[in-house]
Amino acid sequence: MDLKNNIRIIDNFPKEGISFKDVTTLLQDKDALKFTVDKMVEYLKDKDIDVVVGPEARGFLFGAPVAYALGAGFVPVRKKGKLPYDTISISYDLEYGSDILEIHKDAIKPGQRVAIVDDLLATGGTIATVAKLVEQVGGEVVSIDFVIELTDLYGKDKLTNYDVMSLVTYDI
Repeated sequence: MDLKNNIRIIDNFPKEGISFKDVTTLLQDKDALKFTVDKMVEYLKDKDIDVVVGPEARGFLFGAPVAYALGAGFVPVRKKGKLPYDTISISYDLEYGSDILEIHKDAIKPGQRVAIVDDLLATGGTIATVAKLVEQVGGEVVSIDFVIELTDLYGKDKLTNYDVMSLVTYDI
């Protein structure tokens, strides 16, 4: 299945010059969603994953079903102030400003094998921060997996110490 046929492209969103890759059309197609989850699970099935981490918010949409299919736990990484228990946080730079991501301190046990699953790899800053959070709570990042990768933004350059897999690539 060519997943690009199930990803809607919206030009000039959220601002002029951006070509937004909309996964809601992939999510609403039962065959495309099943194919996507199955492909990620196939890639991860022999990696002994204990926990799948999904960053807010679209990482939840793909990470949770992947975790379920692997028989692994699921851990959300959220923006500051969204998790109700004791957290650790990291501030990271965005194109215009900064943001803070958090994980529960007890979400991952030391030595657990972790796959990070998200919808899109662009510049790599957010997902590199997620990987640091996982490592700070004692997890071992075994794989970082995306539905989409925007290759011209060179996000993989920030993830050279990790196994990175993408199902679909775009040159922007």
